[in-house]
Amino acid sequence: MSFSLPGFDLDAFVRATLAEDLGDGGDITSGSVIPADARFDGVMDSRDAITVAGLPIAAAFFRALDPDVEIEMLVEDGQQVRAGTDLMRLRGKARAMLTAERSALNTVQHLSGIATLTRRYVDAIAGTGATLLDTRKTIPGLRLLEKYATRMGGATNHRMGLWDAAMIKDNHVAVAGGVGEAVRRAKAAGIAEIIVEVDRVDQIEPALAAGATWLLLDNMDPPILRGAVTLVGGRVPTEASGGVRLETIRAIAETGVDYVSVGRITQSAAAADIGLDFQSL
Repeated sequence: MSFSLPGFDLDAFVRATLAEDLGDGGDITSGSVIPADARFDGVMDSRDAITVAGLPIAAAFFRALDPDVEIEMLVEDGQQVRAGTDLMRLRGKARAMLTAERSALNTVQHLSGIATLTRRYVDAIAGTGATLLDTRKTIPGLRLLEKYATRMGGATNHRMGLWDAAMIKDNHVAVAGGVGEAVRRAKAAGIAEIIVEVDRVDQIEPALAAGATWLLLDNMDPPILRGAVTLVGGRVPTEASGGVRLETIRAIAETGVDYVSVGRITQSAAAADIGLDFQSL
């Protein structure tokens, strides 16, 4: 199974992750306990009901240490599975499989945890017409993978970084001297997509008049959000953000906003309970 993400170097990620674990001494436990010619058969399975993400990346760790390893994918990324579901079968060199095990599991547990939490938020707003967005609140160095995981959970990616859209927030406004002036400066710089965070309804018209192309309605209660959406009147997309929780997201989505962004889906996702059991051949 091939895997690629624009801008993500899978081989480099695998090398760096394994190097972190192996250090200068290598896997001294497997090297001393497991015969060099031993072979294992293994099954990776989920102990919880999850949305799967990261299996092709996990497989890459095993292939890096045993190019001849036999891997059978039993499910696909993005698939929702029940507790007790087998995800992957492996057969290959025992030492290589044991050495790669923790790196592979760490990756698929983390990404599946994000995908699973994301799916819960997506399901909570089903039928409202709103789309769930992720944020830049990701672990440094893992953004592309974590945002991949949110997509597997059904979300849509927001900005990938500081480069693909301007987002004018309260600190930018404070330095620029006002919402309108901040937007005008961004527009004068030739920026096509200008997202403006507003936390008061009276900031909406100045932002739109200056050329905002997207409004982020920050920390507004549903009644205020509903009024803000009515005021915008579809002139630009609207996004609700700030303190959104699973128990509050549906009421927020029902105000008519186009998008709801949630940092928690990457910041607060618990690792999925996934295990890998081996037996000698």
